[in-house]
Amino acid sequence: MSFSGGLDEAARHDVLTTIVVFGASGDLAKKKTYPALFHLFQQGLLPKRTRIIGYARTQMEREKFVGRVTAFFKVAVDAPEVVRFLAICEYVCGQYDVAGDFQRLRSAIDDSELAMGKGGGPSEERVHIYYLALPPSVFVSVGEQIKHNVYDGTCTNRIVIEKPFGHDLDSSRELSRAIGALFAEDEIYRIDHYLGKEMVKNILALRFANVFYEVVWNRHFISNVQITFKEPFGTEGRGGYFDEFGIIRDVMQNHLLQVLSIVAMRQPESLRSEDIRDRKTEVLRRILPIQLEDTLLGQYVATRTGDKPGYKDDDTVPKDSTTATYAQCVLHVDNDRWRGVPWVMKAGKALDEAKMTIRIQFKDMPNALFPNLARNELVIQVSPKESVYIKTIVKEPGLSTNLAMSELDLSYHKRYQDIHIPDAYATLILDVLNGDHSNFVRSDELDEAWRIFTPLLHQIEKEKVVPLPYEYGSRGPKGVDEFASERAGYKLSAREYHWRPRPTSATGGKATGGKTAPGKTAPGKL
Repeated sequence: MSFSGGLDEAARHDVLTTIVVFGASGDLAKKKTYPALFHLFQQGLLPKRTRIIGYARTQMEREKFVGRVTAFFKVAVDAPEVVRFLAICEYVCGQYDVAGDFQRLRSAIDDSELAMGKGGGPSEERVHIYYLALPPSVFVSVGEQIKHNVYDGTCTNRIVIEKPFGHDLDSSRELSRAIGALFAEDEIYRIDHYLGKEMVKNILALRFANVFYEVVWNRHFISNVQITFKEPFGTEGRGGYFDEFGIIRDVMQNHLLQVLSIVAMRQPESLRSEDIRDRKTEVLRRILPIQLEDTLLGQYVATRTGDKPGYKDDDTVPKDSTTATYAQCVLHVDNDRWRGVPWVMKAGKALDEAKMTIRIQFKDMPNALFPNLARNELVIQVSPKESVYIKTIVKEPGLSTNLAMSELDLSYHKRYQDIHIPDAYATLILDVLNGDHSNFVRSDELDEAWRIFTPLLHQIEKEKVVPLPYEYGSRGPKGVDEFASERAGYKLSAREYHWRPRPTSATGGKATGGKTAPGKTAPGKL
């Protein structure tokens, strides 16, 4: 990905930079934003002259602020690097709709820049980043106060907005209009943390740097694609918040659809951010609105033993709630590359494991030399352990002539043992610092995403569609496999194949892992 602004790396590293974290007393800032900033500081990736100002309504003395900022650091609070990081952090208390409070924030920014050695020359590069770790209900209010009382037209301004970006197409457009009236599109960074994940960012290289992938990346060779998101826990006391959105708005309309657009897009003209986002938007425009008959909804219930509660056992959830905690949808991309290839999205809470995968299943072999073969699959595991593997038919070793399903396996924790993979938020904040929009959502992308999902969401709500029950810790509602098979042509075989990454042996001997018995060539379940 290219950097913006035309500065070389040395110049970028000396840019006078102020990062304002709005909502500094909240969970998002505590769990994600500040740990990500600290990671960049540890790696020497923040500009040399950087100050971080937290802003929130909560009254906090310095000691309490430090406690919240460092709560999720994996280093002791008195470690030298933590002490140095805290030296560039400060806190300002203020309301989100009071002009005087934002004027005090502007004074704090000015004072901070002077302390960092602001020279005042016309050519001095300065950047102000406003990170809104806030609920969407205050986005516009805070944006207005920033623009009228904090915004500095003599420097580069960047505003980072967290999801959700609206509730449906109309509310999203209203939010976009309101924010767009305050800031230019190149100043806005709509953050979707899945776009910062290592394996999602790796899709471009995998596709366009390897001739053998791109050649078969189309409807002539691919039968179906499945994008799966699983969480092993429920709403855990946050059901009241979740009930306003449901699993489709919470995960599918944003995270999974963004992943789909990267997997499905044509090769961009360059790695410049706008070329990449042009290609993603091109794909989204060709996706047909999702039909209710192509959708399976579920809601988790308590375990039979009662050790895990059901969704509606949460006191914050209405007892008559029909909000889906599981959904499976089939999408269709109506262009020459993908016409006829079903794209399956699956997302759910309180399932059997934590996993996010992209599973590309290829078509059957067009000859009968080896009949009844399982299909080849390319699987990209985004989490929990980054990996890429190809399910491949081979002859079983030895004197046997049986066929077996095996895999060509690239497990990152095994291949790249000495490389730390950063958190997605650290990756994206670094992109903001570099002015790179590649992994952020553009307004027209957002508009197309809501166009695809809004008719389905409105129909579900209008008809009060009741989701199917599934037990906490299960694989989802009854019929999840049959749905993918019937609606998307996903081919299951009579026997199962299970892949799991092989651990590196501490003794240097052969590592053990999943394998298939003679003759077993069936693909595994998701």
